[in-house]
Amino acid sequence: MIRRILVLSLLCISLLSGKTFAQNKQPADTTRQFLLSAAREIMLSAKKCGVITQDEKGVPQVRTMDPFSPEEDFTVWLATRPNTRKVQQIKNNPNITLYYPDKNDKGYVTIHGVAELVNDQQEKDKRWKNEWRNFYANRTDAYLLIKVTPHYLELIHYSRGISGDPKTWQPAMVKFRD
Repeated sequence: MIRRILVLSLLCISLLSGKTFAQNKQPADTTRQFLLSAAREIMLSAKKCGVITQDEKGVPQVRTMDPFSPEEDFTVWLATRPNTRKVQQIKNNPNITLYYPDKNDKGYVTIHGVAELVNDQQEKDKRWKNEWRNFYANRTDAYLLIKVTPHYLELIHYSRGISGDPKTWQPAMVKFRD
């Protein structure tokens, strides 16, 4: 009897909200921390990410890069040479997107933010990786950092029950800045 009342109550709530039970399927914990934890999991396991900038005509330009692990606030650092196309594109338009595919093909994280070119030697020394010696012969002049400050991230993580809206496919989102 109690079970029937509970089922009928859930059905009434579902009908009143205009959503079906399938649409109400959400992860048990949809808090910000749950989403950020799931996003960090994908970002750390991905090892590489797609970095998307725009050229002078507004055409998206994508390349694969080796990012540093995201900081606590999801700031992401990358390294490059100062004379690359991406550096010029960031100077022209600092809006940037980072794309991290899940290693098991069960989702992704997309970071939308603003890139800043950092040529501070202390910061560059702090983030130096010895395996880069072959790429950057001169750590002072041939090595530049890109700091990506996130505005928001989008996330799909099917293993954790985080999926997009069933009608619009809009992924889960976490805002950092307006």
